[in-house]
Amino acid sequence: MATIIYGVSGEGSGHSSRSREIVTHLLSRGHKVQVVSYDRGARNLKDDFDVFEVEGLHIDSSNNKVSALGTFTDNFKRLLKGHKRFQALRREVFKRINPDCVMTDFEPMTAYLANHYDLPLISIDNQHRMRYMAYPMPPGLKKDSIITKNIIRTLIPKPDVSLITTFYFGKTKNNRSFCFSPILRKEVLSLTPENGQYILVYLTSGFESFVEKLCRFQRERFIVYGYNRSEQDGNITFKKPSREGFLRDLAGCRAVMATAGFTLMTESLHLRKPFMALPMRGQFEQELNGYLLAKLGYGKNVRSTTDDLVSSFLYHIDDYAEALAEIEPYDNSAIKNKIDELLADDCRLAREFHENRKNNTDPAMKKWTLKLSSCYEMTGGKNECSKQKS
Repeated sequence: MATIIYGVSGEGSGHSSRSREIVTHLLSRGHKVQVVSYDRGARNLKDDFDVFEVEGLHIDSSNNKVSALGTFTDNFKRLLKGHKRFQALRREVFKRINPDCVMTDFEPMTAYLANHYDLPLISIDNQHRMRYMAYPMPPGLKKDSIITKNIIRTLIPKPDVSLITTFYFGKTKNNRSFCFSPILRKEVLSLTPENGQYILVYLTSGFESFVEKLCRFQRERFIVYGYNRSEQDGNITFKKPSREGFLRDLAGCRAVMATAGFTLMTESLHLRKPFMALPMRGQFEQELNGYLLAKLGYGKNVRSTTDDLVSSFLYHIDDYAEALAEIEPYDNSAIKNKIDELLADDCRLAREFHENRKNNTDPAMKKWTLKLSSCYEMTGGKNECSKQKS
């Protein structure tokens, strides 16, 4: 059995809910697992697993838009504490337990130390879609996609194997990336969907301008989460956070309106709920989620919340439901089987991928190495070929 360090991003709840399923599976297989996380991830997992808390990145937003200044200021303040926790992670975890491999759900400290200690690194997340999977580009967002890809490369620099969760399946760009359907919580897998007479709305960081629009659709009933309120206001019912209550409302709703986060979107698709995506401006992944959702016909991508766009979504709910009826229910078994394969025989396959990446035996990397050598010879030994980043 393997000793595993499992890094979990603490930004939002999606990473921790996904990781809970995988860590539980690893423990059931007899592996020893040390979870590393921060903020919401640590809070969500620490009661059930051995969690070492570190410092992590945070995205600041207001009215459904990322605040670049707020994000920079908040993360700058975290730098000193982050460095101290990084050193503590190295001393108190990596050196103490001597892991066989590292898994990370978009947590960078564990990824960097895996590289430092020459350990196999397995990424399990939806972010690597944007680095290692082909997808249709949302109009006008090519620059954003390049920036996002480079951020992913910076945070998780050299994964040996990337297990990508996605609801849109594109061609992978190397032979060490594998696509799987989204990982769902057991609570979601156990739900029985019903077609209720209300729309479930989930908004983060406040989005008052959108809530005001909902008041104008008096024929519709909306249940709204995200405002820490419990009251009735006309056709809108505000509810305070409740995991069980939210899942009941998700299972019973007619459709969902929410920011375009991956976890809620894919849980809604699994339950075949038409989805109106409100992607957070300035966050390319949410823009991509909404664009792919609309492209597949599962809902509407709304980048500007006009009354006409909301009305259009409500009018076409039955059409989206018809497209969703073709989806095979998601299942966690395929990715769990792949993890078992990677970790079998003292992580033999994970170690093979690790050595192959280091030696550039990935066919795509071999091709680049040959091209680089050819350029070097053609230029008489001058280094005029820009090196592709791994």
